Amino acid sequence: MVSAEVARNIVGIIGNVISFFLFASPIPTFLKIYKQKAVEEFKPDPYVATVMNCMLWVFYGLPIVHPDSTLVVTINGTGLVMELIYLTIFFIYAPKKGQVIGWLCVEILFLGVVASCTLLLAKTHAQRSTIVGILCVIFVVLMYVSPLTIMRKVIKTKSVKYMPFYLSLTNFLNGLIWMTYALIRFDLYILIGNGLGTLSGAAQLILYACYFRSTPKDDDDDVVKPSELQLSGSNAPARPTV
Repeated sequence: MVSAEVARNIVGIIGNVISFFLFASPIPTFLKIYKQKAVEEFKPDPYVATVMNCMLWVFYGLPIVHPDSTLVVTINGTGLVMELIYLTIFFIYAPKKGQVIGWLCVEILFLGVVASCTLLLAKTHAQRSTIVGILCVIFVVLMYVSPLTIMRKVIKTKSVKYMPFYLSLTNFLNGLIWMTYALIRFDLYILIGNGLGTLSGAAQLILYACYFRSTPKDDDDDVVKPSELQLSGSNAPARPTV
């Protein structure tokens, strides 16, 4: 019989794989930016936000904060590196570079303050996990504002062309896997964040089922590709939460 620890590790590895593909989904967009040597109308906002999200989850998963969370650190560390590569490409070709640098400096400063206060003021793992976990959940909630914008647009236009099916499905599966991971050895903060992700993904899939048939078939040229949606400030899908 498989032990709870082994099952948790297996689920976590599957979660790492799914989350990696979500982190990798913008690659076609950045290849396009690289080839065109211009960022056009794309915005870095979702990636700046995801950098903060990843940094907080990496800190949360460290042994000094929340022991036995190696798989949380590995995927968020990987995601952090990928997001920084995306932002570097954006920075190279963006006409206004100060915004990206400015926000990254603010995020690093914020993380430094959080880390210092957590390690100096909280003496136990439980206390540290609570402080950092609450911050992680707050940022996760903020990141789920974007899918709500897309869902509202789908209802308003009765069209799912701005909500790619496979991205919605992957978001749902990602949330479901990490929610399972959090339940095997109960972790409230991972559970809350990915519970929201699962609900968001399920709602998107329901909307897709409702409005797929009513989506116009004669305007394919205007469809925004999934990878292009990633850089839109208002239309960006939710990023992985762990």
